[in-house]
Amino acid sequence: MALSRRGGRSRFTLVFLLLTSVTVITLDFRDDGTGLVSAVRNGAADAFSPVRSVAASVLDPVSDALAGITRYGNLEEENAALRARIAELEGNELRAEGSERELAEALALLDLDFAGDLPRVDARVVSAPVSNFEQTIELDRGSDDGIDVDMPVVTGAGLIGRTVAVSASRAVVQLVTDPGSSVGVRLSRSSEVAVAEGQGPGGLLALRFVDAGVDVDVLELVVTSGLDDSIFPPGIPLGRVASVEAGTGQFQQLVEVRPVADVVGQRLVSVIKIRRSLQ
Repeated sequence: MALSRRGGRSRFTLVFLLLTSVTVITLDFRDDGTGLVSAVRNGAADAFSPVRSVAASVLDPVSDALAGITRYGNLEEENAALRARIAELEGNELRAEGSERELAEALALLDLDFAGDLPRVDARVVSAPVSNFEQTIELDRGSDDGIDVDMPVVTGAGLIGRTVAVSASRAVVQLVTDPGSSVGVRLSRSSEVAVAEGQGPGGLLALRFVDAGVDVDVLELVVTSGLDDSIFPPGIPLGRVASVEAGTGQFQQLVEVRPVADVVGQRLVSVIKIRRSLQ
């Protein structure tokens, strides 16, 4: 009999639990979020949320690290691609600047008023000065193009030097800034004749034999004199007066001239095909 009563209570308990479960499920399904079941469920969720937050804070760095490891290779590839693209854009910009400069130089050479109808040959500079003691450049034209020694070399702005050595396909130009260079010149305002001598890579030329009584203005234009003993035709711009000082004994003035042409940085030049014999 005792076993029969215990079995009856067990069946009753099982049926009660089943009915309770069905009731809770039904209430939860019908609940609009404001009822007792929702309150109990939300309370339980709030109670367990700190535990979930702590777990997330512990696990997130691990998951980020794992994701970083998997993305590291892609990030390196993207950075390399970006660096390559930046380098390409910078190279294109520099090439564009160089092209624009050469275009401007070429256009300037098209209209050399000071050269008149004198024959000439255009050339490209292939080497720049390599020392402070010798200011020379090399051109990609030579005797095969009609170039000879002692021919003036000019840009669109004015004189930069003369040829001093020539081969079949190359020509060496002594720049007006070379310490061994001298150019017969004339001051444009007073017509005073003088000699401009190079002083090295500093860029300024020394004007010799300017009498103390001559009125020389700063920024006055200095051009080639074209005298009989000069290899340069007359009227080629050389520079502008940069400074004027009284010389020793007040017999001569110390005058310095800044070339009007970019002597060292020029890329395109013209060689005037005329050679005058020195007397």
